[in-house]
Amino acid sequence: MPELRVIDPPPPPPPPRREDTRTRLLRAGVEVLEAGGYASASVAAIAERAEVATGTLYRHFPSKADLFVELFRTIGDAELEAMHEAAVNTRTAGEELDAVIATFAGRAMSRPRLAWALVYEPLDAAVDAERIRYRRAYARRMATFVRERVERGELPDQDPDTTAAALIGGIVEALISPLSPVAGGNADPDAVILALTDFCRRAVGGDHARAARAAGA
Repeated sequence: MPELRVIDPPPPPPPPRREDTRTRLLRAGVEVLEAGGYASASVAAIAERAEVATGTLYRHFPSKADLFVELFRTIGDAELEAMHEAAVNTRTAGEELDAVIATFAGRAMSRPRLAWALVYEPLDAAVDAERIRYRRAYARRMATFVRERVERGELPDQDPDTTAAALIGGIVEALISPLSPVAGGNADPDAVILALTDFCRRAVGGDHARAARAAGA
């Protein structure tokens, strides 16, 4: 008679890994920011949302400003990466511009209270410096786009840095009412995005090359 072998059951799956404390604090910072803005995002409120003691927060971040500098840097880098990914598969200058602007505006309007805090709300000086760093990186990326497309003859000759600054300033200004907590965020996101992309195409001369080719045909 063959020997019977007892097969041990497989071990239970490991419990889901708990977020490390620093990540939990940053996530809590986003949630508090989105709920009530930067002014309401106190150290105590963030620690409570993260379910840690206030002293634990201070072991990871010396101050509220230090936490939000890292938070703004993380969010800003993610937004730049999202715009880069949106532009990867585009072919024309107009398509790339549309993709970048639609991504920026669409993501902002999907979380208006968070976007309002990130873009418009008064901040501590150190956090505002991080916001300026993100805006400058956005402007450099936009200027690179304009410069390359001018060199290819897809856009009319223009100063890339001035155009980039004007485009970003116009977009930020146009989103004030749609994102404002006071205005109530009742704007139609699709209509806002369409208006912004149309405006930006005209501003950079996005149909310049097409018109030039048509005139020479």
